[in-house]
Amino acid sequence: MIVSPCISICKMDPDTGFCEGCARTSQEKILWKDKNTTNEWKTSNLIEIQKRMDSSTFKTFKESYEFKKKNGISLAKKKKLNEQK
Repeated sequence: MIVSPCISICKMDPDTGFCEGCARTSQEKILWKDKNTTNEWKTSNLIEIQKRMDSSTFKTFKESYEFKKKNGISLAKKKKLNEQK
C-alpha cells in the first residue's frame, strides 16, 4: 500500500490550484481515494507533486511524509492531537 501524501495541511492555493501541504489538485485528491486507482499512478503522482513544490514546501512535506509513513500520522496531525491533551 502506498501512503497518501496528505500531511494534514489542507489549504488550496487559489493561484496555482494546488494544496499548500501536498501540492495535489482537487482531482488528484479524489483519485487517491478511488479504490481503482493503481499503485503505478500513485507512485507517478508522488513524483509529480514533489516537482511542483518550492524548496521550503518540499522540506516540510518530506519530513512530515516520512514521519507519516513510519508512524501512520503526519507531524501536523500529531501536533494538533498533542495540543488537545
